[in-house]
Amino acid sequence: MKSTEKKPVITRRNLCLGVGGTAVLVALGGVKLAGSEKLVRPPGGQDENRLLSACIRCEKCFEVCPHSVIAPAHLEDGFVSMRTPVMDFDDAWCDWCAEANDGNPLCVECCPTEALLLPEGATEEGTILGKAVIIEDWCLAYRLTGCRFCYEACPFEAIELDENAFPHIVPDKCNGCGACESVCVSQRDASISSGATSRAVIVVPDTEA
Repeated sequence: MKSTEKKPVITRRNLCLGVGGTAVLVALGGVKLAGSEKLVRPPGGQDENRLLSACIRCEKCFEVCPHSVIAPAHLEDGFVSMRTPVMDFDDAWCDWCAEANDGNPLCVECCPTEALLLPEGATEEGTILGKAVIIEDWCLAYRLTGCRFCYEACPFEAIELDENAFPHIVPDKCNGCGACESVCVSQRDASISSGATSRAVIVVPDTEA
């Protein structure tokens, strides 16, 4: 029996209007054709040129991620990058599908075009998604509260505590998994710092890659 469910249809007129409108915004500076900054990509997406040329925006990687940490890039990330996969560590972190698939990233396995592709022999520790950064002005530990959630959450010992119990990132050990960002409480309850626009520890693109 054929399905009677109606699927959304994009008419030629609407498509032309959308493309034309985006072109106008690009021309006026309202939309970037390409993002000015690198993005934090899922495992296998570290070759930005290959990802952008091969990704067909099928969203399979979003759907298969067991922790829902893969999200679509937004228009402000650049028109070229829009709806390509980026990492979102608001609620969880990337453990390379340790429990869901024995440490083999499902996003890489399901990608139909190899836009996400790991080099042979790639490891979780050696695949740099990004680098964690601590914003000291917003960090509760730097207010002598004793907060150490990020330190305790890091699976790679990439965060150390100094003599004052202030956390510091060890860059050579950090792979940008997002565990620290996902547990940071600096923007929860009554702990929001004045002027804070993010959590006190965030994963940013690795500018040295």
